[in-house]
Amino acid sequence: MNTPLRAAIALLFTLASPAFAAKQQADVIIRHATVVDIEHARTVADQAVVLRGSDIAAVGPDAEIARNWQATNTVEAKNRYLIPGLWDMHVHFGGGPDLIEENKALLPLYIAHGITTIRDCSGDLPEQVLAWRDAIAKGTLFGPHLFTSGAKIEGIKPVWKGTIEVGSEKDVDAALVRLRDKDHVDFVKITDSTLDPKLFLYAVARAKSMGLRTSGHIPMADTVAQAADAGLSSIEHIDYAYKAGVKDEAAIAADFGAGRIDRAEANRRLDAGFDEATAMAAYRKFAAQNVFVTPTLNGGRILAFLDQDTHAKDSYLAYIGPKLRKTYDWRIERAAKATPQQIAARHAHYEREAAVLPMLQKAGVTIMAGTDAGFLNSFNYPGIGLHDELSLFVGKGMTPAQALASATRAGPAWFGKLDRFGAVAQGKAADLVLLERNPLQDISATRSIATVILGGRVYDRKALDGMLDDTRKKVADWNAAAAH
Repeated sequence: MNTPLRAAIALLFTLASPAFAAKQQADVIIRHATVVDIEHARTVADQAVVLRGSDIAAVGPDAEIARNWQATNTVEAKNRYLIPGLWDMHVHFGGGPDLIEENKALLPLYIAHGITTIRDCSGDLPEQVLAWRDAIAKGTLFGPHLFTSGAKIEGIKPVWKGTIEVGSEKDVDAALVRLRDKDHVDFVKITDSTLDPKLFLYAVARAKSMGLRTSGHIPMADTVAQAADAGLSSIEHIDYAYKAGVKDEAAIAADFGAGRIDRAEANRRLDAGFDEATAMAAYRKFAAQNVFVTPTLNGGRILAFLDQDTHAKDSYLAYIGPKLRKTYDWRIERAAKATPQQIAARHAHYEREAAVLPMLQKAGVTIMAGTDAGFLNSFNYPGIGLHDELSLFVGKGMTPAQALASATRAGPAWFGKLDRFGAVAQGKAADLVLLERNPLQDISATRSIATVILGGRVYDRKALDGMLDDTRKKVADWNAAAAH
């Protein structure tokens, strides 16, 4: 063959190579999906998403992806809505060693409800939860990605179990070193039942200097601003955000710290002292300091309105073990003893605090969706509770897009992992949820789950229902054993 002819044939194959090029191999391709771009509050129709292992390898127009990729498993989205996996940024496991198996049975409930990552904010089973975290990461235990604080830092002889007790700065230093170097915790939880207020602030500042994120319960004798100035990374529960908006918060804190008033009087003054201008100034400062807020509205709503809904007939109780249900009793019994005046005050208190949510959003504070679900917190259910939280967010003034961001982007942002999570995009984790309806139009669409993908593994509706059935059967067996 002469040289000009060889060159012509080579040129022909070069020009034709796209048609003959071998397709790239993937593990999963999701075809004809409507991708929800949460960051920009928009949808992108007729997209295909390519998964390799636990990564998103490519995202693009369906026809283009189909030309260039093939996979061993194809998921036909049929124009359903694809979002990143949901994050519940405030959960608890606990109740004592006898409840370990009932707590472990909660893990699949999160996945079955589209929640691919949870943040454990400490209970009384810290060593067990640390072991679960590592087992999940290794693939030897089925559950959502799990971040945990391990044991919380507390004062001497605290109310809460599962703590590291500290009574001095030296104790705090030792606790933080243990948490960082031995337990390799993902963040530090600091609570206030017996912790000296000055030690609380010291612990927050010291943790920050060691590169550790912190959250916790702020002592009444400290102001929320003091905690934020010390370096607190996230404020848990809406009541602390409300407290920051009280004009005389510093005076109330000082009076309480000096013993001039008791906790009941301090709370009475806080309830009466909210000032919108003070609040907005505080919230703008939170935003500037990158302090996030996890409102946990659902738990507060349930307790505030137990007089209207006892939850005794909730179908979801079929997934909660009998010993876990027993931990609900103390709050139920306390609520049942309330007078009509106390019940009315409870309702009003919840509504006052929940009303600051849109103010936080307006001030630019990053709001994280978290439920407070777990032991003790009556009828605040792991899994479905996050969807209830998002509905409350929208009911109190957030847009569906803002609520969705609180459950998909805020958590990764807090952990410094937005490069890996929080979007349906190349290079992100293959943690995805396929919905029947558009969550940007109606936040309740997050409940309409067709498929969950966790770490690149696909769980269709049948598999998700199987997870629920397995947990229900375990609970039924435990109930039967308890009855005997």
